Amino acid sequence: MSPVVSLATARRVPAEAAQPPRRSDLRLGELLLATGELAPAALDRALADHPRMDLRLGDLLVARGDVSRAAVTGALCCQHATGQADFSAHPPDPRLIDVMGPARCLRDGLLPWRRVGAATLIATCRPDRFAAMARDLPAELTPAIMVICTEDDLQQALATCRAPALARAAETRVPADESCRAWYGAGPRAAVVLMLVALIVALLWAPAATFLGLTLWTVGWMTIGSLLKTAAALAELYAANRARRHPPPAPPTIARLPVVSILVPLYRETELAPRLIARLARLDYPRALLDICLVTEAGDEETRAMLAATRLPPWMRSLSVPEGALKTKPRALNYALEFCHGSIIGIYDAEDAPAPDQIRKMVAHFHARGPDVACLQGVLDFYNARANWLSRCFAIEYAAWFRVVLPGLARLGLPVPLGGTTLFFRRPALEALGGWDAHNVTEDADLGLRLARHGYRTEFLDSVTEEEANCSAWPWVRQRSRWLKGYAMTWTTHMRRPALLWRQLGGWGFFGVQVLFLGTLSQFLFMPLIWSFWAFPLGLDHPLAQVIPPAGFGVLFVVFIGAELVTLGVGAMGLARAGKAGLIPWLPTLHVYFPLAALASYKALWEMAARPFYWDKTRHGLHGPDAEIDAHPPAPASAPHGDQLSASRTSAS
Repeated sequence: MSPVVSLATARRVPAEAAQPPRRSDLRLGELLLATGELAPAALDRALADHPRMDLRLGDLLVARGDVSRAAVTGALCCQHATGQADFSAHPPDPRLIDVMGPARCLRDGLLPWRRVGAATLIATCRPDRFAAMARDLPAELTPAIMVICTEDDLQQALATCRAPALARAAETRVPADESCRAWYGAGPRAAVVLMLVALIVALLWAPAATFLGLTLWTVGWMTIGSLLKTAAALAELYAANRARRHPPPAPPTIARLPVVSILVPLYRETELAPRLIARLARLDYPRALLDICLVTEAGDEETRAMLAATRLPPWMRSLSVPEGALKTKPRALNYALEFCHGSIIGIYDAEDAPAPDQIRKMVAHFHARGPDVACLQGVLDFYNARANWLSRCFAIEYAAWFRVVLPGLARLGLPVPLGGTTLFFRRPALEALGGWDAHNVTEDADLGLRLARHGYRTEFLDSVTEEEANCSAWPWVRQRSRWLKGYAMTWTTHMRRPALLWRQLGGWGFFGVQVLFLGTLSQFLFMPLIWSFWAFPLGLDHPLAQVIPPAGFGVLFVVFIGAELVTLGVGAMGLARAGKAGLIPWLPTLHVYFPLAALASYKALWEMAARPFYWDKTRHGLHGPDAEIDAHPPAPASAPHGDQLSASRTSAS
């Protein structure tokens, strides 16, 4: 056995080449023991757990606080007979980075650093994989000499010298034919204006015929939507009954738990961020396998200063997105995706309070499914559901949508518009799709549709995240207008080539897209036409009284009553599943609640023509959660699933 190489020999490599130290035959754990950096008991614990975790031993030791990152890096330098890159003393050469591209540098954990004669010093945070990756390096970077750096140093160096390039790439990751950035042009906006002008002209030229046509159009979508909601509810009832009669088998044991990266976009969230950190600390997934990124905008000085003054746990870090002309949540997510460590990517919002066991359930669910299940959507609910009437109605709507309609649609094989938070993706699938459309203000709904178009499936996770409901009318309208504008832009984007959409989704999926997007928009835009029929019970004349025969009005009222009963039934089913049956008496008041969405649809229509990419930010932290949400103590970090495996210190890798 070769003699132990002291950590003092792990030199920082200057720009000039030097004679490297002799390679050590000792493994990482042995080197750390020999230098006194690591206690034997800590190594034994790590070796017992490491086989069940999909991360390097050094990362596990650092995450548990058993050893410093500097000590691990020094030991790796000794193990691989090389030095450590010092980016502060010798910044990377941006021209070398551009040969590989900053995105590839982040994905591969490689950073072309400096030229040394004809060779290139390439820093890596994954020395065990360097030989394999070096074979695919561009010819301009060969021959390559490996030096070692930490992943944090590598990412920081790339963010420092190539952040603008990464930010620009984040805006155009999605292919142009699947992105709504075509709305930059005057054509789509002009089409909206021309549609409105044509509608006004038609009303002036033939008011009765236009009124009748729009009414039948709206009633038709109402009927189809109600039938689809009924089918979704029946599918959910059937699935629940089947699960009671035939309980699913126990999930298989997971050989190696994956690293999970959670992206939490923050923008002007100084009130919520401290509370958010405490809530995320309750997640009982092993801390060494958690990588939580708090994503801020470079111009948001208040939130960045608050995070800088907050002592974040080792498994939580902040990441700043460079300034740009576009400032949207999906752009920030695309930028941060390149810096993630995990093979599973999750999304939370600033006000979220996820269930402590949510990550474990999600990992188990993915493990039990094939790779075609690329996305899991958790159930969203509100912790301030009883704050006032508006929050009660919002809670009823969410209970119906996330506990009945959406999971039912997924069971029916239809594309699912995602919910924006408590989303989890297999990273390869997410990257294959190009991430999020940075220009879409409902990036979640768009991504759900793109997943379906490319053959991936979305399933629902039996776990709840509570968030904050809008409790004021105008903020509610502003939030809903952004959602409806995004629905409209998503529909117009994917319908640019309807034949291709049909081929990718099939007839049934194509039909579902029309109902979910076009049908929803039509019902909200033309809702006042439906309200006009209140003229009859009030003894007033109706514009269509001379056009529609009495039997026709009878059919319309049957449709109206049927749609109302479906809304009430699905709402009651969702509330029962949510354990909020006390809100059932408020169900009839939805008749007054949904008209707010009509107002939101007009705001959305105007913004589509005037400023399609404007992100109407929803403020959070205005209405506090129930006391028990924040009073609950954080859950302790727990060991991985399955029995602990023992291993000797000499098996350290």
